[in-house]
Amino acid sequence: MITVSGAGCCLVDVLYNNIDFNAESFRPFLSKVRGDGGLLPGQLVFLEDFVRFAQIPFEEILSRITKDQSPDKINIGGPSIVPLIHLAQLTVGEECSVRFYGRGGSDENGLYLQAALKESPVILQDYQLVAGYTPSTFVLSDPNFDNGHGERIFINTIGAANEFRPDSLKDDFFNSDIVVFGGTALVPSIHDRLSELLKRAREHEAITVVNTVFDFRNEKLNPHLKWPLGETADSYEHIDLLVTDHEEALRLSGTTNTEDACSFFIQSGLSAFVITNGSKDVYVWSDGELFAKLELRTIPISHQIYNDLKINRVGDTTGCGDNFVGGVLYSIVEQLKRQNTELDLLEASAWGVVSGGFTCFYVGGMYHETTKGEKLAKIKSYYVQYKKQVGY
Repeated sequence: MITVSGAGCCLVDVLYNNIDFNAESFRPFLSKVRGDGGLLPGQLVFLEDFVRFAQIPFEEILSRITKDQSPDKINIGGPSIVPLIHLAQLTVGEECSVRFYGRGGSDENGLYLQAALKESPVILQDYQLVAGYTPSTFVLSDPNFDNGHGERIFINTIGAANEFRPDSLKDDFFNSDIVVFGGTALVPSIHDRLSELLKRAREHEAITVVNTVFDFRNEKLNPHLKWPLGETADSYEHIDLLVTDHEEALRLSGTTNTEDACSFFIQSGLSAFVITNGSKDVYVWSDGELFAKLELRTIPISHQIYNDLKINRVGDTTGCGDNFVGGVLYSIVEQLKRQNTELDLLEASAWGVVSGGFTCFYVGGMYHETTKGEKLAKIKSYYVQYKKQVGY
């Protein structure tokens, strides 16, 4: 049995689709200076800072932006739980145990989240409701942004995630084959001691995977300095795989272009990384320690998914990155089950590409299956087509 344990961001997503980021009513809420609390496509801001920036109550802001429409969907969200759910959906019935550790608030959203998570295939190994608000994000989605590729804006409340601390993670978390820290920038106590936690996981001989989220807390504190990932730069030396998007890669590395960000990560002691960039090519690299050695290169998105979305675009881009991570994890698990002496990062990234792309066919990050194995069957056909496309 392969055990995957994840900790980090789990929240309620309140999703508004078909928001026009170029609308006259939207423009007053756009950021003027980095870290000022205003909105920017593809980025996250804390609700309190956004209200301070706008200088009017949030209810009024939301009314103007959405034109009083109701949410299109309320769903499980978060860069930790969504990849784990995707992994569990794809490995259902197989020898893989997917466990989640986190905190929610003892409010209505917390009760909804706890009940919904119990219906998912993920094991709630240590998920507790504590005093305070449940972490939540208002997700504003513009499907026409970036020439029809779509983009989102996130307005986040950390809430009870502040109460999830490093000492909450006991030995059973680290006694796993794979340990995943997802979106810890929205779980401050975990994020600020990530170096220590990653080192502990490595000491237990676990594979360590980190996937990131826009770190508005550090962006606000030091908008012109690179973001910290843990208490020291040693974090990178204890990461087997980092999955991040283009903007987050630039801010973590303190650089202004993807090539320089890649150079920073290669020199940091990191073992492997994947950098996504929406509908653009994905950067991949491995030093040969966990995954077979792979020189820096790019791989494309799925042409089949891209073409199908032109015909049938009913979803949004929320959760694309999270499901990308889940697809990568699925491939790692499958390769471990086959007892591969060297893991293949290109193969893992192929599953990431089709998993992330498939997310655009529905609203929200989590796909609600009607039957077990449904999601795997749909994604597998795209995987087969993608492998023909790339030829590896």
